[in-house]
Amino acid sequence: MTLPAALGPASRWKRLTRSVRRFGREENAATAVEFGLIALPFIGLLMAIIETALLFLAGQNLESAVDITARLIRTGQAQDQGLTGDTFKAQVCSEAIVLPSCTDSLHIDVRTYTSFTSMTITDPVDANGNVDYSSFVYNAGHGGDIVMVRAYYEWPTFSRMLGLNFSNLTNGNHLLAAVAAFKNEPFAW
Repeated sequence: MTLPAALGPASRWKRLTRSVRRFGREENAATAVEFGLIALPFIGLLMAIIETALLFLAGQNLESAVDITARLIRTGQAQDQGLTGDTFKAQVCSEAIVLPSCTDSLHIDVRTYTSFTSMTITDPVDANGNVDYSSFVYNAGHGGDIVMVRAYYEWPTFSRMLGLNFSNLTNGNHLLAAVAAFKNEPFAW
């Protein structure tokens, strides 16, 4: 049995190639298709830029807040006012204006040392990405003491849904840190 020429493989191939060529020349909705191909990488890049900028802004704000409030300890004002760990943390939060829910996510460690070379900075994050703040203390010291103020803030990240990962903790947050080390002025307290 022979097939008519119109239904043979060569004829089907001609119709297929004609349809493909016609589809290639078609320009209706080409912009929508191009945007669809470009939109997801563009939005991902835009989200990465925004999150990087926010992390940088929050880190700089935390650094500034710690520097400003550490001056209270350095000059003896914190000791004169009887600041505790919680009230000192509230002072840092009042200076850190871009940190949301600051009092819940901010952790402060203030210690005195005998010399700058004896300072040890222990990382509160373990190898698994879990944070332990249980050893943090507040000891502002006296006049002439060497003090180190450490502040840690857990910044929530939002770009995980796009495959970007700015988090360095297992709970998905990014841990921001600020440190100030100084020798207290020789105030009489």
